Amino acid sequence: MQDIREHMEIIGADGVHVGTVDRVDGNRIKLTRKDSGEGSHKGHHHFIDKSLVAEVEGDKVRLSAVGAVAVTMEQEK
Repeated sequence: MQDIREHMEIIGADGVHVGTVDRVDGNRIKLTRKDSGEGSHKGHHHFIDKSLVAEVEGDKVRLSAVGAVAVTMEQEK
């Protein structure tokens, strides 16, 4: 999955926007702060494990999980 680059859109298996790539950090994808969620999560960077990536299509990273499930699997730093 070395094709994952900064500013790529991350979408769930259902096509729902999950976030935007800030950078790849080991086996995790760091999301930009603007995709940091709401409430107590707002302003924190979130990470998605690269094991959830199904494929890279052009400028989009498609996950194997639907958007709503992928968001629950995010890890905060």
